[in-house]
Amino acid sequence: MKAVQVKGYGDVNQLELVERKIPEVNADEVLVQVKACALNNTEIWMREGAYGEGSESGWKAQGMIFPRIPGSDVAGTVVEVGDGVDASMFGTDVVLFPFISSGTQGKENQVNDVAFIGSEMDGGYAEYVVWPARLCYPMPLSDYVQSCVFSVSGLTAWHMCTLSNIQPHDVVMVTGANGGVGVFNVQIAAHVFKAKVIAIVGDLKRADELKALGASEVFSYKSSNLIQSIQNSVGTVDIVLDVVGDALFSLSLEVLKIGGKLCISGSAGGQTTHLDLRKVYLKHLSILGAVLGTPQEYEDMLKAISEQKILPIIDRTFPLEEAKEAQTYFKQSGKLGKIVLTIEEHSS
Repeated sequence: MKAVQVKGYGDVNQLELVERKIPEVNADEVLVQVKACALNNTEIWMREGAYGEGSESGWKAQGMIFPRIPGSDVAGTVVEVGDGVDASMFGTDVVLFPFISSGTQGKENQVNDVAFIGSEMDGGYAEYVVWPARLCYPMPLSDYVQSCVFSVSGLTAWHMCTLSNIQPHDVVMVTGANGGVGVFNVQIAAHVFKAKVIAIVGDLKRADELKALGASEVFSYKSSNLIQSIQNSVGTVDIVLDVVGDALFSLSLEVLKIGGKLCISGSAGGQTTHLDLRKVYLKHLSILGAVLGTPQEYEDMLKAISEQKILPIIDRTFPLEEAKEAQTYFKQSGKLGKIVLTIEEHSS
C-alpha cells in the first residue's frame, strides 16, 4: 500500500512517501480502506519532537518509535474483518475512535497508557489501517472528507464542553476559535449546550463565518482594548474554553466571573505562563485540564453531527502525496477549520 511515514524528529522533510505492506488483521480487528484523514496538531508536534524522549507533554516518556505512519482522524470502508468480528461490518463506512487504553468506562482518557492511532500505532496517512472493531463507528455523514474531521478535534471540544458543565445561557469564551478545536467549541457550546459564545481570533476577516457557526460576538486578541470590549459586550464570562495557553491566559482569568471556570486543552500560544495565584483564589476560579474524551462522548457527538447540530468546517484538502505541503499549510495563520488528506487507491 501507499503510505506517508515519519522517519524521525525534524521538519517536514522527515515525511516520506513509501510502499508498505498492508497490515494484517488480528482477532477483534478490522482492516479499513482509508478514504480521508484530517490533520491535527498532534502529528505536527510528534514530528517536531514535542513528544520526544523526556518530554513532559507527550503520551510516552520514552518518546516516539520510528518509522511511524501518522494520522488520527480517519474515515473509510471496512474491507476485511478479523476473527470474532460481526461479518456485517464488512463494507460499512466508519470513523475511528482515536485511541485505546485500560481506563474504566467514562475515564478511558484519564490513564497513563493511552495509545493513540498515528502515534503509538500506525495511522491514517495510508491507504489502509487496522483498528479494533469496537472502536469503529458508523460514519455520521455520507461524505468521507466531511466525516473524518471530528474524531480528535471534535471529541476534544465535546469533552471540554461537557467537563465544563455548560448551562443554557452561560457566557462562554472560546480562544483559537478559527482552529480545528475552536470551530467545534463554538458550535457545540452554542447549538448543543445553548450558551452565548464569544469567539477570540487573530484576524477578524472570518468573523461573519464564526457568527454563522454560533458565535454572538467575535473579537481579535490583537485589540488594544480587548478586555474592555468583552466587558462592555457581555459583562463577565462564565466559562473559557482555551486551546491557546500562555498568550491569552491572563485575559481569561481577567474576564472570568467570580466562580468561573477555565478549561484548557492546548497551548499553541505558549506552554508555560505566569500565574498570580491571588487571581485564582480571590475569584474562586476553577481550572480544568481536558484531553480527548470517552467513547460515550464520541457516540453522543456523532449523534449530534448526524442531526446537523455540528457542521464539518474544512479549510482545504490535499492528496496524500502532498502531506508535506499539507502540514506546512496547517501551520499558517488565518485558516478556518480543518485540513484533510484524501487517499485514492492505487495498484502497486
